[in-house]
Amino acid sequence: MKIYAYILTFIAIFMSYIVTVHASSKSQTLLEDALSAAPPTLRSTVTVMDWNKNVLQKGTNNYTCFPTPPQLQGKAPMCFDATWLEWADAWTNKKPFKAKTIGISYMLAGDEGASNIDPYAEGKTADNQWIVEGPHLMIITPDAALLDSLPTDPSIGGPYVMWKGTPYVHIMVPIGARK
Repeated sequence: MKIYAYILTFIAIFMSYIVTVHASSKSQTLLEDALSAAPPTLRSTVTVMDWNKNVLQKGTNNYTCFPTPPQLQGKAPMCFDATWLEWADAWTNKKPFKAKTIGISYMLAGDEGASNIDPYAEGKTADNQWIVEGPHLMIITPDAALLDSLPTDPSIGGPYVMWKGTPYVHIMVPIGARK
């Protein structure tokens, strides 16, 4: 009878180890994905959270990075400063948003695409200016009038305004090749 107890104990310990290794491996994968959005100079100092708000890395600055959202295929990790975290909460929950300060967000791994005019479009249509952006940063300004000097067309090159006329308007600054 003792042998069965030892065998069951061994199996329980082994299974616990397997689950822990799998969870640790998944956390490491999420951490690496999230950090790919940040500039190398920030990677060691940002907080990294998964989409369940579990902290994968505690940071010392005001940036929080997230891995690619689980509902997306491909890569779209992002790093937000405090202003962008407020923006993300408003956008996600379809609440009004007004920036109080300039905000900067990084998506240096690029994204899988979004409408340039509709913040809630879920796919490309003939008229929603769908753009799959390469590495870029995004800027929010408290004064939307400052955006009037920038184009809204992402195809002409350089910075452009995304989601103009919505509370979620921001400047897209491409810094690498598009896919």
